[in-house]
Amino acid sequence: MRANDMYEACADALRAYAEGAGFTDMVVGLSGGIDSSVIAVLCADVFGPDHVHGVMLPGPYSTEHSLDDARELADNLGIETHVVSICEPFEAFEAVLRRSGCGKLSGTASENTQARCRTVVLMALSNANGWMLVNTGNRSESMMGYSTLYGDTAGAFAPIGGLYKTDVYAIARWRNERAERDGQVPPIPEHVLVKPPSAELAPGQEDEKSMGIDYPTLDRMLIAHFEHGVSENGLVEAGFNRADVERVLAKVRSQAFKRALEPPYPDVKFYQ
Repeated sequence: MRANDMYEACADALRAYAEGAGFTDMVVGLSGGIDSSVIAVLCADVFGPDHVHGVMLPGPYSTEHSLDDARELADNLGIETHVVSICEPFEAFEAVLRRSGCGKLSGTASENTQARCRTVVLMALSNANGWMLVNTGNRSESMMGYSTLYGDTAGAFAPIGGLYKTDVYAIARWRNERAERDGQVPPIPEHVLVKPPSAELAPGQEDEKSMGIDYPTLDRMLIAHFEHGVSENGLVEAGFNRADVERVLAKVRSQAFKRALEPPYPDVKFYQ
């Protein structure tokens, strides 16, 4: 499926879901990354900028360039933005857990608590204002479990939940190109398209380094296996490293419990 067809399918599904649920306004966490940028653009295209509410949620490891990218995106789209720091809530969790004898939060516990602090803020705004929280996850991260349960897996609907990461980049570039053809400012900042993806939950963290595999390789493997039925041995015969194949497929199997609790996404077969 071409990038424009993918984009339109995601937009149509988002519109239908929100209308069916009775929502007119969307709230989106703006991280300055590719996924939240694409979601914000989709929401603005479908519902109009006045009905999209972007929330920047800087934490202890957020970079200034990510905030700048999020602000530039919001300005390009003309959407309302709010800034709510999660540093104090996160520090409060650290303090009460330390007093209870759990010790200092570190590693996965620290990273996931930050993600859950962000979701508490977004859901509070959703409940207070009647806005629908739109999930920003994609299929690559979902398959690998590269998300936080009760954190960034939250939301009413995941418009790009059926797209692999490389396709998210493809529809982002297509949408920018469409804007240029129409004589408009491309909505997604160029820096968002070229910087290494990062959840910014630890110093210097980058997604591909954390997963131990780059997204293009991961996506080719996942699409071949899960969309086209290529066996594990077939993947190796096709040129994928056996250790990578075994590790990735084992990881996908182990994360089924998390995928079961993720929001719905467009019921469209993108990979035929």
